[in-house]
Amino acid sequence: MPGAGFARAAPGVNSDPARRARFPLGAGPVARGCCGVIPRMSAPFRHVALFGKYQAQGVRPILEEIAQFLVRCGVEVSVDRDTAMNSGWHDFGALTIDELARICDLAVVVGGDGTMLGIGRELGRHGIPLIGINQGRLGFITDIRATDWREALAPMLQGDYEDERRTMIEGGVWRDGRQIFQGFALNDVVVRSTTPSMIEVRVMVGADLVANIRCDGVIVASPTGSTAYSLSAGGPILHPGISGWAMVPVASHTLSNRPIVLPDDREVTLQLVQGREASANFDMHGLASMLPEDTVRVQRSAHQARFLHPRGWSYYATLRHKLHWHEGTS
Repeated sequence: MPGAGFARAAPGVNSDPARRARFPLGAGPVARGCCGVIPRMSAPFRHVALFGKYQAQGVRPILEEIAQFLVRCGVEVSVDRDTAMNSGWHDFGALTIDELARICDLAVVVGGDGTMLGIGRELGRHGIPLIGINQGRLGFITDIRATDWREALAPMLQGDYEDERRTMIEGGVWRDGRQIFQGFALNDVVVRSTTPSMIEVRVMVGADLVANIRCDGVIVASPTGSTAYSLSAGGPILHPGISGWAMVPVASHTLSNRPIVLPDDREVTLQLVQGREASANFDMHGLASMLPEDTVRVQRSAHQARFLHPRGWSYYATLRHKLHWHEGTS
């Protein structure tokens, strides 16, 4: 496979003897920051899996630039099979996600949040960290601008970054006592009507009944998903350090059915009581047709998505920028 192999990484933040003494390679966390973000000074990465939003026009040139940059830094590069096949670019192989997870210790994703979510959902189960380079619109989790990736990647490849863990949701759909669908979600799990008619959903946390809600749908969103569909439906923004989920009714028939933040240490069930042509969606992947009495059961996954950010990254700064809260601030 083409690439530079495991050559010595280019000089970077670890070339300072005083800094090495304070933050030896492989020392793990040096201090816990806000939002569960851990500033780290760790060993350099050796083998990067490269992913791109291959549906986007003009993504191949930036992928080629990043790959050559990684090679010059002494890092071996492998490319995701879908990215390679759909962009017609085979200089660095074409491997499946499972194959990449066995040989790579870092993933670099070029695209928007949707691309990052899909890859994060898959690689989170393998413990592979991800760096996101934003070519989309919002970029809540793909936070490195496409114009700044060289300056951001260089120290991160050397092990100088902010390490953030995001909870995932796992569960499935049950019918007549048996599981008929299984899924993972990084954003949210949604039961909703696929027609203009309402549905009725019984929401329970553990053995406790929360409510029967007549609505267009019900969202259970992780902190990551709280800035996605949940936010547009009037739900709260959850800080990534919170151990909880937002349960948000969509267009509830009763105005007093309000969003609520639920603990994530117990199973949440969403049972379809009434309604035709309802669907269950785990990050928009799921069961296209639910029947009355079908039940969606979700719980906190044992796996976490791991996102790496440049040193000094701030979740609050991201919110200020993306949601235009910066008026009146310097």
